[in-house]
Amino acid sequence: MKKALITGITGQDGSYLAEILLAKGYEIHGIIRKSSSFNTGRIDHLYGDPEILDKTLFLHYGDLIDPSSMNRLLDRVEPDEIYNLAAQSHVKVSFEIPDYTAQVDALGTLRFLDAIRETGLRQVKFYQASTSELFGKVQETPQNEKTPFYPRSPYGVSKLFAYWTIVNYREAYGMFASNGILFNHESPRRGATFVTKKITRAVACMLLGTSGKLILGNLDATRDWGYAPEYCEGMWRILQHSEAEDFVFATGETHSVREFVTEAFAVLGVTIGWRGTGPDEKGLVAAIDMSALSDTYGIKELPLNEGDVVVELDPTYLRPTEVDALIGDASKARNILGWEATTHFKELTRIMIDADLRLAQREKF
Repeated sequence: MKKALITGITGQDGSYLAEILLAKGYEIHGIIRKSSSFNTGRIDHLYGDPEILDKTLFLHYGDLIDPSSMNRLLDRVEPDEIYNLAAQSHVKVSFEIPDYTAQVDALGTLRFLDAIRETGLRQVKFYQASTSELFGKVQETPQNEKTPFYPRSPYGVSKLFAYWTIVNYREAYGMFASNGILFNHESPRRGATFVTKKITRAVACMLLGTSGKLILGNLDATRDWGYAPEYCEGMWRILQHSEAEDFVFATGETHSVREFVTEAFAVLGVTIGWRGTGPDEKGLVAAIDMSALSDTYGIKELPLNEGDVVVELDPTYLRPTEVDALIGDASKARNILGWEATTHFKELTRIMIDADLRLAQREKF
């Protein structure tokens, strides 16, 4: 039985990866930070299963900014594979807490790799969660493993430090350490402050009359959005490859935040029209088709009418510097790992809206 150590196991990616590895017969050790309240919601179905907890799933307290905890855990667990998914991963927030972001996202990776050296676990395979934010001010389109980096946030800069730390330790010490340069990947487990989840959650609650307008920042920002469980399967494939290499994971499609909002409403039969320009742009209800809501969700009427303003902009949500259009080329992953994104924009939006509307219905009724 292989042992895997996962940092960030309570996050979106960590929870899906834990499920995938448990299904493959792994013994899982997850690192969680000590806090005054539990944050295990995404893994409660695993954490609460007596056939899994403390049998094939073990949780440990630790923190990437505490090297001694990393050393103790590596000594105790002796993992075969390490998946470093923990991070301060919110780009906008990284401008507000840049030092903490660097401590976790940049130096945390360095501390981890050095702990591996100190404990003598030279055969362990290390996966580093990297990001498309490395490309920032894009130098070419689409972006692949050879595209020059140009990060545009403290988060991106910190992840760039971690990326090159992986490369350096791989070349200097012969470590099996790989970067997964993952473009945006979403799911119903996405954190509530991330734009896709913010949109789908707000749309669902709006249609049930439990929230007001959706307030956003940059509607023109474009991203390559994929489905998180597929990307987590790709993480595992990276560490099964015979050599340590870096891989881009992406769908090869790009869509704007405006498109995501339009599609999120459209899934539920609401057509959105856009009026105005710049910070005065607004999204209004243009038409309503109740058939999807009635047949699928049992909703017979809406607290919305044609002409209602449902989306407005607020400049406080804008980043000091924005990245350009991100669109990834995952040809290397497809050719070497056999990995390819199969869930694309419309299906991803439908999955997230469906989950959030059903959750909103449970909370209301």
